[in-house]
Amino acid sequence: MKIRFLGTGTSTGIPQIGCQCSVCKSCDSRDNRLRSSAYFSTYKTKILIDCGPDFRQQILKVPFAPLDAVLLTHEHYDHVGGLDDLRSYSRFGKVQVYAEDYVCDRIYTRIPYCFAEKRYEGVPRIELNGIEPGKNFTIGDITITPLRVIHGRLPILGYKLNDVAYITDMLYAPEETYNLLKGVRVLIINALREEKHISHQTLQEALVFSERVKAKKTYLIHMSHDMGLHLEVEKKLPSNVFLAYDNLELI
Repeated sequence: MKIRFLGTGTSTGIPQIGCQCSVCKSCDSRDNRLRSSAYFSTYKTKILIDCGPDFRQQILKVPFAPLDAVLLTHEHYDHVGGLDDLRSYSRFGKVQVYAEDYVCDRIYTRIPYCFAEKRYEGVPRIELNGIEPGKNFTIGDITITPLRVIHGRLPILGYKLNDVAYITDMLYAPEETYNLLKGVRVLIINALREEKHISHQTLQEALVFSERVKAKKTYLIHMSHDMGLHLEVEKKLPSNVFLAYDNLELI
């Protein structure tokens, strides 16, 4: 299974509008981060996790092929703001989007024209599918386990796809999620910055989480400019932990 990081930044992206800090002005392409999203693919299955406002820009760099599923972690705009751009994939049939029931309800409300009985030409054809944490389902040759994590006080989802886990916007995880993560080979988790935050885990908290899960490799995502320069931060990390960056591909 291949994993392509479409975006590894937080809700503002990097560079952040109007900011003149060293990260936002960096010439290192790894410091330029679009909103977090990832593309998982095998020879027969293509899955997108989150579809934020940068989706169009991100997906232009990926070979065009039918999407078998779009998995949404939660309702915040930086994770769902690009759903209308799924219209190009509607030529293959309805795009199957998976999310918790409350997220599906929010999407119905935000883009009701996609679900109207009489849709005008060009509207994306989206079908919403409700899922629950801990209940496995299969898309093609990929087994998916939704994982409960907490974003501040908001319950959201991470996902395990075969032996890879993808978790973003997490502050902490309940005990049952650690049990579901046993045997994960690659762990992808959020690390906003070094300083404490009200709704996202810090770099140090991400390292503690990684150590407990004991995946062979951990990649950090959903970073803000306050994390610091890619080159400098990665020097401080354990040998099995890496900063992900946009368009990095893992096999």
